[in-house]
Amino acid sequence: MNQLLSTLSIIFSINFIKMNNPLSMGLNLMIQTIIISMICGMMNYTYWFSYILFLIMIGGMLVLFIYVTSLASNELFIFNSKNFINMILMFMMTFFIYYLIKENNTYINNKYDMLNLNKLNLMNENNSFNLIKLYNNPTMNITLMMINYLLLTLVIVVKITNINYGSLRKSN
Repeated sequence: MNQLLSTLSIIFSINFIKMNNPLSMGLNLMIQTIIISMICGMMNYTYWFSYILFLIMIGGMLVLFIYVTSLASNELFIFNSKNFINMILMFMMTFFIYYLIKENNTYINNKYDMLNLNKLNLMNENNSFNLIKLYNNPTMNITLMMINYLLLTLVIVVKITNINYGSLRKSN
């Protein structure tokens, strides 16, 4: 499941380059945030860190969404069928390769499933210990960087949208 989510994240990263509308970029970034939160939750045995990551990123996305819609509110969203077909082909190829690898390595998959069962048993015993990792090194640095990023974004948006200087875009 982790490999599948990682490949989906890579596919959405590639599609992010092809997008030209800020609202579709925001939607793509939100989908990537959900995927990365799920991967992070699977790796840390608990979903608390991924839940906090998701809430912080959605808060930052709301600030950026307000700023972008005030700049480009009347821009039309043009659906490009060529990019959509390319995205569907990438999804299909990814799933096909994933299932080919999964079917050919049944011994490795069975061993991997046994390791996952052992991790699930340990998770119940050490659940309180795993929550301590949320604000220790190295995740502490990620949390502090997200806090600083959101604070900087908030200050920049407030300075740009100062009410004394009028509206952000010209009214017709």
